[in-house]
Amino acid sequence: MKTHFIAIGGSAMHNLAIALKDKGYQVTGSDDAIFEPSKSRLEKKGILPQEMGWFPEKITADIDAIILGMHAHQDNPELARAKELGLKIYSYPEYLYEQSKNKTRVVIAGSHGKTTITSMILHVLNFHQKDVDFMVGAQLEGFDCMVKLTQDNDFMVLEGDEYLSSPIDLRSKFLLYQPNIALMSGIAWDHINVFKTFDDYIEQFRKFVASITPGGVLVYNEEDTEVVKVVEAAENYFRKIPYKTPEYEISNGKVYLKTEMGDVPLSVFGAHNLLNMEGARHICRQLGIMDEDFYEAIMSFKGASKRLEKVERADKGTLYKDFAHAPSKVKAAVKAFCEQFKKEKKYGFLELHTYSSLNPVFLEQYDHAMDGLDEAVVFYSEDALKIKRMDPISPELIKEKFKNEGLRVFTNAEELHAYWETLDKAHGVFLMMSSGNFGGLDLTK
Repeated sequence: MKTHFIAIGGSAMHNLAIALKDKGYQVTGSDDAIFEPSKSRLEKKGILPQEMGWFPEKITADIDAIILGMHAHQDNPELARAKELGLKIYSYPEYLYEQSKNKTRVVIAGSHGKTTITSMILHVLNFHQKDVDFMVGAQLEGFDCMVKLTQDNDFMVLEGDEYLSSPIDLRSKFLLYQPNIALMSGIAWDHINVFKTFDDYIEQFRKFVASITPGGVLVYNEEDTEVVKVVEAAENYFRKIPYKTPEYEISNGKVYLKTEMGDVPLSVFGAHNLLNMEGARHICRQLGIMDEDFYEAIMSFKGASKRLEKVERADKGTLYKDFAHAPSKVKAAVKAFCEQFKKEKKYGFLELHTYSSLNPVFLEQYDHAMDGLDEAVVFYSEDALKIKRMDPISPELIKEKFKNEGLRVFTNAEELHAYWETLDKAHGVFLMMSSGNFGGLDLTK
């Protein structure tokens, strides 16, 4: 099987390319820029493009599948050549379905928590040496590649993203998977640049539920009112399994899950993580993992990459980084952090740099998101606004939308870094929330 990737360097795309190479496929690709760690990982497998750019001559009639990444544009010259030749062109999710259409597909969806839940499921399955195919959006301990594709495995576990599939396929990715078993963790408006209204966004989840195969299973968060509305309105036939936050307690800084088998010590914290864990437990049940075996495995789960992930610092200071940037994720991370560290002085930093988070209309969603912290800081770059061709935003507007008078707002990275240097990292605890890097701030120092 000969495959060619247009925009091979993306975090998802390069993992799929590696998985296909490992499966024995002939893999080539192009991109106009490839960064680490994608670059080194592709090079190690011998599939890093020799030069950057788009080369229509790479597109030949003997290619079985063209896989098109979101980074490519509609006028991409390689894409144009593939169309000329009448080649089969797949989006990333479309090709994953092609690879799993004869398997039982387990799809984890939701505005928040889907990466963590998928990671928990894979951790438990790996712990008990139950082999499955999978795709997940974060680097996991004990896994070399975030996509695994085989001929023989019966199950494929997929993280289901509601974002667009490709430049020429504007369907949400998770609508292409047709799950046999699904989970929906929560619905909170996101990707405002694509889904202009909340109802437009919710509609993607209605379609997702409608895509569950007849007689399938949906595990869903019964504490989320929007999820419940979608599930109750569904007209197709599937089995419904609700879940909610389990009982737990915090003792001497350690979280213990209350179960029928006794208290189970955990390596993660936060009510949202325990809610995610409960969803993962129900999915694992569907995959033949008994509760006792689930609890045995989940004790050693330390979290998905960049999800309340502890950063080791030279000064032994307590610092966690979190990918949180959408309002619901920020609120969950802050709540968990404040609950875990009740006695310490708590600092929270949030970087706004996505299209949604920098939209004045969407900023309303961040009301009280940073409440409970002793020091709350929001950073956004005025240069980023210019690059995105967005109107300037005043620090006063940020404070107003967050409904937090004590909020510190920085729009210049140098000033933010100078403030950071004034803080005593050995005293207090720090929560750093961003899908970026705070203008190059080194969190290890």
